[in-house]
Order: sequence, then structure tokens, then C-alpha cells
Amino acid sequence: MPQRTPGTRFGDACPPRLPDPRRPNAPRTNARFPNLRFPRLRRPHPRLPGLGLGLPNPYRRLFALPGARAFTAGNLMARLPQGMFGVSAVVMIAGARGSYALAGAVTATGLAATAAAAPWIARLVDRHGQARIAVPATVCAVLGSLALLLCVRRNAPDWTLFAAYAATATTPNTGGMSRARWAHLLESDPEALHTANSFEQAADELCYMLGPVLAAFLCGTFFPEAGTLVAALLLLTGVLLFAAQRSTEPPPRRRTPAKAPLRAPGMPAQLAVCLAMGAVFGAMEVVTVAFADAQGHRSVAGVALGLQAAGSCVAGLVYGTVRPTGPAGRRLPWCVAAMTALMTLPLLAATLTGSLLLLSGALLVAGTATAPTMVTNMTLVQQRTPDGRLNEGMTLAVTGLLGGIGCGSAMGGWVVEHLSPTAGYGVPVTAAAVALLISLAQRTG
Repeated sequence: MPQRTPGTRFGDACPPRLPDPRRPNAPRTNARFPNLRFPRLRRPHPRLPGLGLGLPNPYRRLFALPGARAFTAGNLMARLPQGMFGVSAVVMIAGARGSYALAGAVTATGLAATAAAAPWIARLVDRHGQARIAVPATVCAVLGSLALLLCVRRNAPDWTLFAAYAATATTPNTGGMSRARWAHLLESDPEALHTANSFEQAADELCYMLGPVLAAFLCGTFFPEAGTLVAALLLLTGVLLFAAQRSTEPPPRRRTPAKAPLRAPGMPAQLAVCLAMGAVFGAMEVVTVAFADAQGHRSVAGVALGLQAAGSCVAGLVYGTVRPTGPAGRRLPWCVAAMTALMTLPLLAATLTGSLLLLSGALLVAGTATAPTMVTNMTLVQQRTPDGRLNEGMTLAVTGLLGGIGCGSAMGGWVVEHLSPTAGYGVPVTAAAVALLISLAQRTG
């Protein structure tokens, strides 16, 4: 039988264990028995490994999944050329033929062909699997790039340039395939899927930021065809590495009763939002180049646009560590509203100051709203796409963005030419406001 200690009665509750205030990391002691010590136990996070500050790191957990690092490395290698092909083609064609109009027409034809072919390629990927479709489609696109190079090099007729560059439209949507893998791996964990979508959006921004810079460096340092050659090599190598990771590949759905994504409830309005947001990006690019050219610093336009992409990349990574509250349909209007408000900063900087330095800072801040908006938008696309057709649904969203970029570039160029580069910054604000109205109408409808 235990002995009764003086000052206590049998049945009394055990006194609380208090930490020593002078040594917060010291073992806990009992208030009545200072010589009796209880060791401080470090309890690991129940789900995630900790950072140095004791906070959970969702990205570490994400890439702890078997095969995640390998397919991500291949996908990033394959995604980087998407920002290289256009710039490389323009430099190569304009340098050999002396016509930027011809170069722009060729790249516009390739963009139109991609918008038509991409959903079809994505539908085949859903039905037959990523590896089985992506590899031959990539080989065809690489052959088209090499054919364009040879036509420019051999001074072939102009129509051959259009035909060769149109063949590159079979390039698979590597970003969509990567998001489909995350959706397959994290089907029962929406929080981790949110982190994965945030990472993918940050990767998009990074690739589109570094791709044109790398292409311009290669074409200017070595020879005009260097950018196209390196981009084709990266694309083929990256897709082969990505397709080799079969353990993370979603199973194909050869026969699915699901309706086409374009006819799914909520998808038409969602694609309209993509179209409007693409107009924001396209107009901002053209207007910024024109504004920098009017200031006599055209070469700095790439740096300013790179700062906008950098702000979006950082915001995307931070957004991935935040647990989203409420459904994505309710969050999207708030994200688009923030994007619309921040897009007024470049307009104010250009109108009130005319300083390219302040404009670059405004673009950096405005870019922070891009990634959270795009992540929320792609989450809604995933939720509203019927089962078995996820690649097709996300490719339709990308096609909408590409179409919006083309429309925004045209509208921004018209305003710059007929009004002024400063007034051109009103086009991205207007396009963002249209996206906001559509998202609000969709929510209340």
C-alpha cells in the first residue's frame, strides 16, 4: 500500500506539472515535489514532418510520395520549352527573313493550331494513358520544330514555315498531365491537392519567366537556331522521363459514360473566366513592351514582366502552405476581386509617374494575385470535369487561357497604337473586371 505523503490526502488530484519559468526548455517539475522531474516529450506532428521553426511543411510531405520527385523533374524539364519555342521562332525567322510580321504570323498560326489540337490530344491521353499518347505526340512536335529550323535554314517558301510550325501543335499539355497525376495520388486528401495545385501554378510561372530569357540568351550568344534546338531536346527528354514513371500514372478510361467537359455544369462559365484572365496576361505583356519602348528601354521590358511572374511564383508557393477555407466556388470571386484591384497599380504607376522603375515594382505586387486566382480556378476546373476526362477538362482551360492571351494581345496593341501605352494598362484592368463579373454571376446563378 502506498505511503501517504505529509500535506496530502488519499484521493486528492495530482498537482499540476509546471515548467520552470527561468528555463523554458527544462524538464517539467511538480509544484509540491520539486525534486520529482517529468521529462519533456517532443511529440512529432501527426501528419507532417516539421520545419526548423516547428511548423509543418506541406511540400516536404508532397514530395515524399513515391515517384513524385521523378515525374516532377521530368515535367519541369518538358514544361520549360513552352516559354522558349515562341521567342526562338520569332528570333530565328525575323533574323533570316527580316520580317517580324512574318514571324508573328507564323507563331500565331501555331497558337491557333494548338488551341484546336490540344483538347483532342488530351482526350486521347485520358482514354489510352499518358505514356502511350504523350511520347508519340511529342516526337511529332519535335519533328515539326526541326522542320521549321530546316525550312528557315534552307530558305524554303514562306508557306512551309506555317506548315512546319503548325505541326508543333501536338505538344501535349504537360502541366495538365502533372496535375492529373496529383489528383490521382491525392484523391482523398483535398488539402494536399491544394498544395500540389499551388506548386504546379508556381512552376508554370517559373517556366514562363525563365523560358524566354533562356531562349533569347541561346539565340543571341550562339546562333539563331540554338533556342529551337535546345527547346526540342529538353521537351523530348523531359517527356520521356515523365512517361517512364508508370507507377504514378492515372489509369486510362477507355470507355466512360461521362459527358464532354464542355457540357458539364459550370464549365462554360469557368472557361469564360479563363478567357478573360488570359486577356489580362496577353494585354499586360504587349502594353509593358510598348511602354518600355516609349521610355527608350525596350530591353528592360523582359525584366519588368519577369518581376510580375516572380511575384506570382512566390505567392503560389506561399498560398500552397495555407489551408483554404470554404469551397473554391466561393473563394474565386474574392481572388479575382483582389486581382482586379492590384491590376490598377501598374495603371496608376504609368499614369501618375511614368517611371519604368515604379512600374516594375507595381507589376511585382500585382503578380502576387495571379497564382492564388489561377490555383482556385484550376481547382474548380478539376471539380467540375467529369470523371475520366480530367486531362481534357484542364486542357480546355489552358486553351481558354491561350485564346484570351491572343485576344488580350490584340486589344492591348490596338489601344497602344491608337491611344497611348499608358492608356493600354486599362485593358488588363477591364479584362480582370470582366472575369470578376462572370465569377459573380456564376456564383449567384
